[in-house]
Amino acid sequence: MTPIDSRVTTADGIVEGVRGKRTRRGTISWKGIPFAAPPVAGGRFRDPQPVHPWPGVRSCARFGKAAIQDKRFTAVAPGRYQPIGEDCLTLNVFSPDRTSSTPRPVMVFIHGGAYILGTAATPLYDGSLLARSQDVVVVTVQYRFGPFGFLDFSSYSTEDRTFDSNVGLKDHVAALQWVQRNIAAFGGDPDNVTIFGESAGGTSVVSLLSTPAADGLFTRAIAESPAPELTISAESAQIYADEFLRLLRDPQRRASGVDPDAEPIPAEEAQRLLARASARDLLVAGNHLMKFAQKAGLGDPIPFGPVIDGAYFPLSPIDAANAGKTLPVPLVIGTNQAEGQLFSKLWSVLPDAEKALVRVNDEQDRKEIAALYNGSDEGLVELSADSVFWAPTTAFAEGHSAVAPTYMYRYDFHTRLLAATGMRATHATELFAVFGAYRTALGAGLAVGDWRSTGRVIAAVQDRWGAFATAGVPGVGWPTYDARRKVLVIDDPDHIETDPDGERRAAWRKVHARA
Repeated sequence: MTPIDSRVTTADGIVEGVRGKRTRRGTISWKGIPFAAPPVAGGRFRDPQPVHPWPGVRSCARFGKAAIQDKRFTAVAPGRYQPIGEDCLTLNVFSPDRTSSTPRPVMVFIHGGAYILGTAATPLYDGSLLARSQDVVVVTVQYRFGPFGFLDFSSYSTEDRTFDSNVGLKDHVAALQWVQRNIAAFGGDPDNVTIFGESAGGTSVVSLLSTPAADGLFTRAIAESPAPELTISAESAQIYADEFLRLLRDPQRRASGVDPDAEPIPAEEAQRLLARASARDLLVAGNHLMKFAQKAGLGDPIPFGPVIDGAYFPLSPIDAANAGKTLPVPLVIGTNQAEGQLFSKLWSVLPDAEKALVRVNDEQDRKEIAALYNGSDEGLVELSADSVFWAPTTAFAEGHSAVAPTYMYRYDFHTRLLAATGMRATHATELFAVFGAYRTALGAGLAVGDWRSTGRVIAAVQDRWGAFATAGVPGVGWPTYDARRKVLVIDDPDHIETDPDGERRAAWRKVHARA
């Protein structure tokens, strides 16, 4: 095979890539490629628009800007942070550096971060080792989140100024449309695209499976630790948009709940507030809105996420799955054995045990679910994490399995160091296997004492993800999820379990069946 040309002509201009060195030898990457116009000025809170073509050759040696967020969340190395900005709609392409006789499968990754933080520049998401191992093209996507991507101001639109809903979700779709137009130039197959994502990125995957406009843009999907109920009803979206505007109008405001007697904010005033606010103003107001959401007692306890607007995003993922209306593409989906430990020890964003049952309206259901978790701190963490991740993920898998082959997993593998810290197989740890990060400077420390086992798990997970992206079946010995409820437990070695935690699953399923 001959080397791939580092210079590629896209529909919008020529890009120049960089060949990998050291651990990334044998790969090539193109970073910071725009997939939409900068969403600034009049493009703020609007649908993504076509890329502005560029003259000459665009150097793609560095990642693009991270979306607007607190600086501390953009660390890419000790003392180094990714620049942030509203001009953030870029993607990155990673490929083996040799030509292939046939187009390569494409894997498009959406990063997580609760729709309030994250960047595709995070070293954990480097797609080089996965691309090389599985002979695929990996694409990672930067998108708008927080108030910039997931607040709905459309009710404040006028003939002079329009606001669109779900612009963060539409950023995902725009990136997939870019892949359809351009990935063949990088050696990828536009007819063989797998989307995959973790946490909020996994939620984006199940949301895209519930988005009619995404039909035909991908052929397979992998959802790692999604929170399928991290969506916002139209009613909650209106309340959050209203409160956000009041925070812009009065930055000292600290409301503890919804005031039903408050005068609505006129559209013209809303437009002035949003137009004159700096990116920093919007970020600060968004942070205060998060605190408001913790007190407001709404059914949607986090203010940012895809809005069920009845049009672009017509149904929540679980409602779409229950109704058999998800896009009929094969799916790999699962959660980690100790999801909640990350949040209990490092990042307290999960609801407490009482608030975890806020969507459980039937008192008998509440009692039945609570009784299945002991009252210890560990049990309450499990209850909280199950309510956000495992229970709705299982419900989504059950519904989607009626329209397409579905494969469910539970990730149990952890290293000695992860066990010693109490983290075990917590949230996001499977990414060290998916991206091979146990073999990079970022993750090698976690593999101390477990070099061989981490190598086996990397190979097993990458081979399964790669086989699924290539041919739609994630390797041998993994049955589809159906009435038998067979689940692959990813460990060293893998094994199959039948309906793990079945009593809990049945109790939660009654709740989600009523969704």
